[in-house]
Amino acid sequence: MNHTITRREFLKASAALSVLPIAQFAHAQGSDTLKVGLVGCGGRGTGAAIDCLRADPGTVIWAMGDIFEDRLNASYEGLKEQFAERVQAPPERRFLGFDAYKKVLESGIDLVLLCTPPAFRPVHFLAAMEAGKHVFMEKPVAVCPEGVRMVLRGDEIAKQKRLGVMPGTQYRWHPGYQGVIERIRAGHIGAIRAAYAYYNAASPAPQPRQPNWSDVVYQLRNWLFYTWLAGDQPVEQFVHNIDVMNWVMGSVPLRAMAMGGRQVRTAPEYGDVYDHFAIEYEYPNGVRVLAMCRQMDNTAYRVSNLVVGAEGTALMEQFTNFYVRGKETWEPGKQWLNPYVEEHRVLIESIRKGDPINETRTIAESTLTAIMGRMSAYTGKIVTWDAAMNSKLNLVERVMNLNYDSPAPQDPVPIPGKTPLV
Repeated sequence: MNHTITRREFLKASAALSVLPIAQFAHAQGSDTLKVGLVGCGGRGTGAAIDCLRADPGTVIWAMGDIFEDRLNASYEGLKEQFAERVQAPPERRFLGFDAYKKVLESGIDLVLLCTPPAFRPVHFLAAMEAGKHVFMEKPVAVCPEGVRMVLRGDEIAKQKRLGVMPGTQYRWHPGYQGVIERIRAGHIGAIRAAYAYYNAASPAPQPRQPNWSDVVYQLRNWLFYTWLAGDQPVEQFVHNIDVMNWVMGSVPLRAMAMGGRQVRTAPEYGDVYDHFAIEYEYPNGVRVLAMCRQMDNTAYRVSNLVVGAEGTALMEQFTNFYVRGKETWEPGKQWLNPYVEEHRVLIESIRKGDPINETRTIAESTLTAIMGRMSAYTGKIVTWDAAMNSKLNLVERVMNLNYDSPAPQDPVPIPGKTPLV
């Protein structure tokens, strides 16, 4: 992507549909078994593998890869204990190292689960598209604009090869969220006037440094606390609720104005990330969304989206509470399908039917929306969509040739008014 991209051009591309015939699938049609590879064997990666196995009885874990041997072994043993013969990853298909993802892609799999820290996602996703593999990938899909552009390049390949791509935005497959947004769009609360998004939660705990860890290994073990690896809270975690706002609005925002900082997590083990943010997004319809996130212990917990209309309100509160109160009222029960499993079921079912779903652009949009909010908070500047999309900020280059002895980036904590907007 060598030319500048306007918001109009991006949205036009987002709406484009491929009309290419389906010539070949990564998964052999007629076969009952779908061979799955897992890249990134930590807690979320192992969870994604469990969800995938639960979603379809014809799935098997065929290959696994990670940069840490203890993670790889623990994930394998845990999956094997729970799913026995459906975990078919012998030692020769359990790969260790920074190039493990390449070996997983070359192992004969049909579908790959990309579950490493977000910094690696653009590289791994583009490689998976070039290898012709269907993909489930955890959110977010990048930590910088260059990473988003790489994912968009991968999306073009996905269209050409008719590959299935499902991001881990499980809210989109939850009946509560689907029901509320369907009713908002049907006009049950009238015209949208304002909206609020929250992800106020406790802080994850850093892992103590071990004597044999290099500086870069320490950062990789504590990736949540380094922007170059995680993207900070708006990108790594809050992207779920930001994605819901884009879904509600049917658009990406025009601009973001934000603030944030470090109040509690000021010790060196918390890297360079902030512990709180407040972001105002302005959408094309004139609606402004207040987006607030925080990671602090012993503080009020709230993870929700609230939409205020001219004639009512609508609430989506994680997986617990949903309502629409306006011209018509909808307050459903609380018995739901597991959306973590459902997103895999939808993907696999689409692959088996020969019409693979591709949700790459929705998560690319939401990831960049989160990134522009973080960029605004770090710099103290208003950041427009076009400025974010065409930003020269490139953190992907740091993971291109990374190894266990690479120098560890030593990024200062951003200071609004002093940190430049790149």
